[in-house]
This record gives sequence, C-alpha cells and structure tokens, in this order.
Amino acid sequence: MPERVAVVMITRNRADEAVSAVGRLCALPERPEVVVVDNGSSDGTAERLARFHPRVTVARSTANLGGAGRNVGVTLTDAPCVAFCDDDTSWAPGSLEKAAALLGSHPDLGLVCGRVLVGDDGREDPICAAMAASPLPVRPERPGFPVLGFLACSAAVRRSAFLAVGGFERRFVVGGEEELLALDLAAAGWGLAYVPEVVVHHHPSARRDTGHRRRVQARNALWASWLRHPPDLVRARTARLGREALSDAAVRRGVADAVGELGWVLRSRRRLPPAVADAARRLEQCAAP
Repeated sequence: MPERVAVVMITRNRADEAVSAVGRLCALPERPEVVVVDNGSSDGTAERLARFHPRVTVARSTANLGGAGRNVGVTLTDAPCVAFCDDDTSWAPGSLEKAAALLGSHPDLGLVCGRVLVGDDGREDPICAAMAASPLPVRPERPGFPVLGFLACSAAVRRSAFLAVGGFERRFVVGGEEELLALDLAAAGWGLAYVPEVVVHHHPSARRDTGHRRRVQARNALWASWLRHPPDLVRARTARLGREALSDAAVRRGVADAVGELGWVLRSRRRLPPAVADAARRLEQCAAP
C-alpha cells in the first residue's frame, strides 16, 4: 500500500484561484487530505473556501507567513507524506501516489520533486532540465536525480523529516525559500530526488510582480549561502550576485536587503557537513557564468 498523502496549499488574496485549485485537488483519484493555509487574505478567501469546499481544512493566519505558512499546514495533518501546492498549480492524476510510494519504499528519502509543465501548452519549466542535469553523483538505491534544491509547488516531503529540520524559514517569505530547507534536509542525512515521472502543472498567476520576486530571490540566495555555506562558497555567491546587481536594480535591492539583516544571519549561521558542502560546491560551480 502507498503511503497516505496530504496536500498543503498556501494562498493569499487569490480567492478565485484558490477555490479552483482546491477543486482540482479534491477531484484527484488519490482523494488526498487537503489543508489550505490562508496567509492573511483580505478578499474573503477563507470564507469562500469554507463555502465551496466544506470538507477541506482551512487555517486562517492573521499575518502573511509566506512559504512558512506550509509549516502550519504540515502540523495540521498526520499523513506521513505531505505534498505542497500553490493556488496556480495542480498535481497530475496519479503523481501524488507515485511520490508517496517512493517516500514509502525508500526510507532514507526525505523529498521528491516532480516535473513542472507550464501553461496551456505544457512546456517544461527550465529548472527541470537543470535538475535532470544535476552534477551530483547518482545513487542507484535512490530514484530519479539527486538534487540540493526544489520547487515547493511540485514537492512532496516526508513529514517527520520536514518537521525535524524546522520547515521553511519565515523570513524568506516566497521566492527561493526552498534552498535553505533543502540544505538542512541534506545536512540531516535525507536524500532529495527529482523524479520526472511525478508531474505538476503550473499556470502562473498574472498578479505576480517579477521585479519584487527577483529582489526576494537575490536576498534569499545570499541568506542561504551566508547561513550554511563554507567561506569559499559564500565568497563565490556573494561575488556573483554582486556582479548581477550592477545591471539589475531588483537584484541590487535584494543585496541591500540581505546586508540589512546580517546580524540575524551571523547569529543563526550553521556550517554544513563536508559531504553536503561539497555537493553545494559542485552546484555553485555550475551556476557561475
């Protein structure tokens, strides 16, 4: 029997999208338990979800927790496998079962990340090709391709592993918040795998502010490095993003944001085990221009 699976979805001020997304989850053949965390919406999202999907658990946060809203959702289920979903994504039928089965049959696997198909034409998200070309050594006893990062909207985690490492860091909000969690899972000894047979569809919301997202992603990339990476990697990533900041105002603001919280970063810094640091080093070398 595959592991029981729950889906945790975060949303904020996208009532129409949230209601539709939950409808798609409830229609899946796996019939997963669904938990929605409303990140402080002011458009009646929680009320509409309760009206249209009364059997779904809706947790209302008075503040915008960002990606850390998923932490709340995970605590509200006892399913051993928890998949994440955004209000503009949907899991393909059967993919939740595949992800849960992989976590159930590989006791050292902490996370499965699926293939993301974007838009009506189903084009593959470029990050999938990058994950499939991971320079990390393949381990025959584990499925898919080994990775040290993932897209939250297409990931399924072992609940116990997720909770043990503390889940998503609230300060990271949404935009590259996955890297720190991936590093912490790997540091705790868990495997992370990209499995293309697990599929998620993504229809990006038109409400996205791409400039703001680049700003947050730059800040979070620096924070993840400063919080965990060895000194040589800290220098390399800081220099790379510093060069990008010269020609990109959003990245420049993100660098300034990161520096503004340097005190918290230094107090929270924790070095990676050598094997994980070596894996991060390989990936950073691939990212360098």
